[in-house]
Amino acid sequence: MDFNGFTREDFATFDIEGLDARMEAIRERIQPKFQLIGDELTEHLSAQLGNEMFLHIAQHARRSVNPPADTWLAVAANKRGYKKHPHFQVGLFDDHVFIWLALIYELPEKQTIAKTFLDEYDALKQLTEDFVVSLDHTKKAALPISDLSEENLIRFRDVKKAEFLVGKHIAPDSPIAKDGNKFIKEVKRTCDTLLPFYKLAVESRGDN
Repeated sequence: MDFNGFTREDFATFDIEGLDARMEAIRERIQPKFQLIGDELTEHLSAQLGNEMFLHIAQHARRSVNPPADTWLAVAANKRGYKKHPHFQVGLFDDHVFIWLALIYELPEKQTIAKTFLDEYDALKQLTEDFVVSLDHTKKAALPISDLSEENLIRFRDVKKAEFLVGKHIAPDSPIAKDGNKFIKEVKRTCDTLLPFYKLAVESRGDN
């Protein structure tokens, strides 16, 4: 099976009412695509970084009532989990695909990483204008990289629940979203651009 891109039906998954029905659609429509994308991305990142990376596909297992508003895959250096580690994410809301370098609130060394990123603020601002920043992985909203401020990174450092994700949003009707080869190339290109920041995050927390 090849990944042939995301379809209108994939995005419509999030219009399905009810936890069980939506999860069934996520498992049938989206997770097989995540497996294909994730296998390629994991292999690519392992080669780029020179150490083994591991694929995690969100199962939303803790949900008992509310259906998920988005779903994702994550690639991290830890086999058992990703939330406590710097990681890459690819996922869908109903109105866009996201590609992130994700540093979320479960990170034990969040303050140290935030200080490093404050030191690298000028380098972050030099990312091309199609990059965006999210301060909360549960929300759709994102800032253009041009609007990123040092105050955003200070908040990431000082507020326990604050997060920092940097990457790209891709619209459902984009030729990239609809074409599997183009999409996987864009994911790899985006992650490659963010690898220096991933490495800084890993080094600041003392990971191998």
